[in-house]
Amino acid sequence: MPSLSLKKGASRKSAYDLKNPLNEGQETHTLAILVDNEAGVLARVIGLFSGRGYNIDSLTVAETDAEGHRSRITIVTTGTPGVIEQIKAQLGLIIPVYKVNDLTVDGPSVEREMALLKVAGKGEKRVEAMRLADIFRANVVDSTLESFVFEITGTPEKIDAFTDLMRPLGLSDIARTGVAAMARGL
Repeated sequence: MPSLSLKKGASRKSAYDLKNPLNEGQETHTLAILVDNEAGVLARVIGLFSGRGYNIDSLTVAETDAEGHRSRITIVTTGTPGVIEQIKAQLGLIIPVYKVNDLTVDGPSVEREMALLKVAGKGEKRVEAMRLADIFRANVVDSTLESFVFEITGTPEKIDAFTDLMRPLGLSDIARTGVAAMARGL
């Protein structure tokens, strides 16, 4: 089966951006959305994106306030400044949404992602994979005679760089969590 991953230097532009196939004037924004933790809320938020042809580059959801029954949805999306403003305005109209923060424009923020990468290899490739894992501070969470599973945490760019270096060494599988982000300071 052919690999669906991007080759080095390949475009990461969305296939869903039918109005602007070259993605000129596009910006990537990280949105943090505070919502009621109840059935159907995520579907409504995602429906807003899919119904209007907006792409989601990354999505994470977790309960953040058990007593208040609130969850935080973090979405990384790409669009023109006008489209981003429209997305934020439309998200604010969804009833169970309490707050929409655009972490990209609200000030400094911290973004992290976790990934698991399975690298199959023997001999020198195996030694090189371990050397690079040490440089990137990736942890070995599983090891067999034929493969390693590495856990790496960092910015999406760090994970992309580690993934690109592991490809020629036998990268056979990858799982990524999506971006978790929050504003810095108070």
